[in-house]
Amino acid sequence: MRRHTVPALAATAALTALAFLPATAASADDAVLTYGSAAGNAVSVGDVLTASLANGTTATLATSSTGTSGITCTGSTLSATVTDNPAAPGTATESATAQTFSGCTSNVFGVRGVQSITVNDMPYTTSAASDGTVKVTPASGSAIQTTVVLSTLLGSVTCVYQAPSLSAVSSNADTSLTFTNQVFSKVSGSLLCTGKGYFTATYAPVVDSSVDGAPAIYTN
Repeated sequence: MRRHTVPALAATAALTALAFLPATAASADDAVLTYGSAAGNAVSVGDVLTASLANGTTATLATSSTGTSGITCTGSTLSATVTDNPAAPGTATESATAQTFSGCTSNVFGVRGVQSITVNDMPYTTSAASDGTVKVTPASGSAIQTTVVLSTLLGSVTCVYQAPSLSAVSSNADTSLTFTNQVFSKVSGSLLCTGKGYFTATYAPVVDSSVDGAPAIYTN
C-alpha cells in the first residue's frame, strides 16, 4: 500500500459482502451448501450465516494492490440470510445483511486515526457457486458503497467509496471466504481520501448460526 491519501473501501465487503454462504431447501448432501461436512445436512432457506476474520489475520483497506500503506482492522464480521440453496452442482444465493469493522488503524501520512468504516445500503445479493466462486452485487442501477471516517491533521474527513460488485473465493479446507484486492473507487471526499481502495480479508470459519452448535458451512 503506498503513502499519502486515505484508503477506504469497505468490504462491503463486501460487503458487504458475505457472498460465501448461500443455501436453500435441497435435500441433504445434494445441496450446494451443507453444514457439518461436505456430505452433511442441507442449509435451510432463512438460516443466518455468519463469519469473523480467520484467526491471526486482519482486514486491509490499502492504497494500492501491492503496497503496505492504508487501513488495517483487527476485527470484522459478516452476516447473511440464505435465500436459495439448490441441488449441486449449482449456485446458492443469500442476502448479505451486515458487515462490521473494528480495531482499525492507519499508517497513511496525515491520518491520525480511523473513526469508523460503514458498509452502506445493505442488503446486497450474494451468489455462491459449486466451484467456490462467490459474487456480491447491489440492486440494479446502484453500487456497493462504503463510508470511511478518518481523523486527520485537518480534522474529521469522510471518504465514500463504491464498487460495481465484489468477488471472493470459498474453500472447504478451512470453510473460509477470501476477498483479495477488491477495488473501490472514491466518489466523494477530500484530497486526503485516496482515489482507489483495495480490500483484502479472509473470513473463517463460515458457520450456520441458526443451527445448534453453529456448524461450519461447506460448498458442494
